[in-house]
Amino acid sequence: MESATYELPRVLITAPASGSGKTTVTCAILRALVQEGQRIAAFKCGPDYIDPMFHREIVGAQSAGNLDLFFTRAKKLRQMLAQGAQGVQMAIVEGAMGYYDGLGGVSERASAYEVAFETQTPAILVLDCKGMSVSAAAVVQGMTHYRPSIQPLQPNATIQGVILNRLSPALYPTVKGMIEKEAWNGFCAPKVLGFLPPLKDASLESRHLGLVPAGEVQQLEQKLDQLAQAARQFIDLEGLKQLAKTAPPLEFDLPKRPRRLTGDPKVAVAYDEAFCFYYQETLHLLEQMGAQLVYFSPIREEQLPPADALLLGGGFPELYAAQLAENCLMRQQIKTALEAGMPAIAECGGFLYLHERLKGMDGVAYPMVGAIAGEAFQTEKLQRFGYCTLTAKEDNLLGKAGAQLPAHEFHHWDSENCGASFVAEKPLRQTSWECVHGNERLYAGFPHLYLAARPQAAFSFLRAALAYRAKKDAFGCAL
Repeated sequence: MESATYELPRVLITAPASGSGKTTVTCAILRALVQEGQRIAAFKCGPDYIDPMFHREIVGAQSAGNLDLFFTRAKKLRQMLAQGAQGVQMAIVEGAMGYYDGLGGVSERASAYEVAFETQTPAILVLDCKGMSVSAAAVVQGMTHYRPSIQPLQPNATIQGVILNRLSPALYPTVKGMIEKEAWNGFCAPKVLGFLPPLKDASLESRHLGLVPAGEVQQLEQKLDQLAQAARQFIDLEGLKQLAKTAPPLEFDLPKRPRRLTGDPKVAVAYDEAFCFYYQETLHLLEQMGAQLVYFSPIREEQLPPADALLLGGGFPELYAAQLAENCLMRQQIKTALEAGMPAIAECGGFLYLHERLKGMDGVAYPMVGAIAGEAFQTEKLQRFGYCTLTAKEDNLLGKAGAQLPAHEFHHWDSENCGASFVAEKPLRQTSWECVHGNERLYAGFPHLYLAARPQAAFSFLRAALAYRAKKDAFGCAL
């Protein structure tokens, strides 16, 4: 396979734990650099839809999607990073959870640390300093020394920079001095690249699925501009750029073009406030394979666009249950299409939409499409959260019996009828459960798929779409 190298200044922004403010710091830096006129690519570690939407649609960066070592191998990851950052001046990768937190909560595999290591990207630690002073140096020392540089002359994946969050300007010089004196990463003392003071008016709101979608944050533009101003005032952006330039050239294999179907199958993709969770890599793969993606809104549009297959992604249908229920024509058209054999993938929020009833945030059970018997309802905590591997119990829309698909679950809602066509198993743990309604025309369940990791599953989906079109043509009707 032909290989290539690409010069790409880059950093990875991480933290000891979720809730430390790494998304706020990342958005502040991205916004400041974009306002300078810099061409910046933004990536997100792990299975996350919302942060990339912020990076791309609101902050203004060139968002190039997710870097996830559960879904892809290291060689493919480097390829995605290099190709997604073509033509930019710098790439910023936002970590997930804590720096070393990986599969099953017991491993560093698929952690932000492993992404930094495999891509040789310098890491910057965001440390929440609320209620902390001297201990900040101890935390940085522990984080940097836990996995010191394996090769002292090539300190890839070591924490080489620190940004202090929620720290008062008066305390900053003292805490900075202690960290740079006491902390050590096995290669050098990490450089403190500035801080953000407490910014109550600029905080980015959160809820059960992480960062609130961009369209719902009050006065978002104003908040981001305030964050950018704080980044210019308190963060050493030039020092950050210089650190990014120390990253060695990326070495990666040039990709093979995926198999392409003739016939240009049309896939109707639900996309609005209720359904917006899609991996860009999956949508791009479908297009590379010859699909025409036709976007529509189950909330506002009454007509399902002419299509050969249906893609109902995740999102927040529970927040828009009343509006979805009111659109009777769309619900009926989708049910009729599914009953006629239209192939469909419905993940998490899309799966909820296919139920007979969905309880909204107000506790009211609203009528939905009715293709899945039973009701979907709210629970008090996350259900079956995290990565899993799906094994098909029978032949289905995405492959043969025994075929495996990497997936993940992230939902507070549950169902009276989760399906039993696949067995899901958590990595590195003896935990498994049955899930998904699956047959030769349907994948409908809570697990989110990353079809870019299994191109053969995407190919099978589109092949079924063409078979459905041929059936329609044979009967001379628009099913």
